Amino acid sequence: MLFQDQVAIVTGGSRGIGRSIVAALADQGAKVYFTYHAHEAAAQETAAQTGAIALSCSQEDGDAITAAVEKIVGESGRVDMLINNAGIRADKFLMMMPESDWQKVIDVNLSGAWRWAKAVSRPMLGAGRGAIVNVGSVAGSLGLPGQTNYAAAKGGLLALTRALAAEFGPKGIRTNAVVPGFIETDMTAALNRDVKRRNIDNLVLKRFGKAEEVASVVLFLLSPAASYIVGQAIVVDGGLSAAVAM
Repeated sequence: MLFQDQVAIVTGGSRGIGRSIVAALADQGAKVYFTYHAHEAAAQETAAQTGAIALSCSQEDGDAITAAVEKIVGESGRVDMLINNAGIRADKFLMMMPESDWQKVIDVNLSGAWRWAKAVSRPMLGAGRGAIVNVGSVAGSLGLPGQTNYAAAKGGLLALTRALAAEFGPKGIRTNAVVPGFIETDMTAALNRDVKRRNIDNLVLKRFGKAEEVASVVLFLLSPAASYIVGQAIVVDGGLSAAVAM
């Protein structure tokens, strides 16, 4: 039990990569709280499967996030790990993208992660320990057409990771990021067969990744095995970025 008696918060834990992270942490003995916003049925299913505790909380509501962390600390006495996984997409080419779609994606994906990091900073700094993992995307480094908002938010998340690492590292709190590529989730399941094939052809490993493969890297970065790793972004993309660089 790698994380026995430790407390973890996973944002956006009801489905996909988030659910896999919740399950992996629970399997390793952690007491896991996870947030959801729009998918209550999926959240209840995740809670039933893993024993984790579901909390309805908007990424855009700083007061609600602060209250959620206070509730967790009140119940458990500590917060050891934060995994900023919650995110949305609103893809459109720039000329057709309303400013509301830009603002929404930035606020949920980037500002939301900042709000959660701020909220857990007090209990983590008080304890002199903690680990934060931000879940990014290859879109934040490669840039993809139709994703100016999403790419900007995920690129900003990598910069946030480095800044938090520099600020919190000397206080015993490590911050790192995981950067997935094309992963088998509800989002990729909606792609048509031709789009999937074109994307798979661009991957060195010639397949989409599994959510569990991302979760395993997250757990590594949270674990004592990564005790000397801070401010880094581990890419889990089946060789997509390597192939682009060739």
